Amino acid sequence: MRADGFSGEIKILTSCPSCQQGLSRYNDDSGTTADYIVVEMAKHLLGKDWLPDYVAKANNGGIERVLL
Repeated sequence: MRADGFSGEIKILTSCPSCQQGLSRYNDDSGTTADYIVVEMAKHLLGKDWLPDYVAKANNGGIERVLL
């Protein structure tokens, strides 16, 4: 990625929890960050505050509870 002169942020995306954990170990050494593909998609489609918005909606009646 750096060979062509790119100087921006490089993020490695994965859908595997084990891979994400393993790739995160090399963040400092490689100058990259690792994250989940679905998180990046949510940020792009729903905005950077997608997680707090989702949690607020879920806490305010967004989740049905079934009592047995």
